[in-house]
Amino acid sequence: MNLGDLKPAPGSRRQARRKGRGPGSGNGKTAGRGHKGQRARSGGRRGSRTGFEGGQIPLHRRLPKFGFSNKRFRTEYQIVNVGEIQKLGLEGEVGLEQLVAAGLARKSGLLKILGDGELTNKVTVTAHAASRSARAKIEAAGGSFAAHTD
Repeated sequence: MNLGDLKPAPGSRRQARRKGRGPGSGNGKTAGRGHKGQRARSGGRRGSRTGFEGGQIPLHRRLPKFGFSNKRFRTEYQIVNVGEIQKLGLEGEVGLEQLVAAGLARKSGLLKILGDGELTNKVTVTAHAASRSARAKIEAAGGSFAAHTD
């Protein structure tokens, strides 16, 4: 077999539509472009750039560029799961100082205890906040939760 003998699979290739070749073709006269307007002209599709909305003020100009944000007022917590407290084997009083010493939290910032994992150790946890499931697991293990006051 030679390269010249290669042919595409039957039905895989179609002949191109011959636009503007008379009324009998079904694509004569305006060649599928309709009458007048930007897209009827040559280069009409290139003329509208990305984001162009036909003369309407585009979205990127309608939206505010700067302004109000609530980000600086949000409360950010460092989170520690009850499973991590169990993994370290902490017992008795567990507060920010113990968790910092164990490497689970930073000195500065608010601390929140979440309920992922299991807890069997009896602990008294002192933190700024705790989820419902975390409180339930701490109390089920015979411990208690105390809200930290600064």
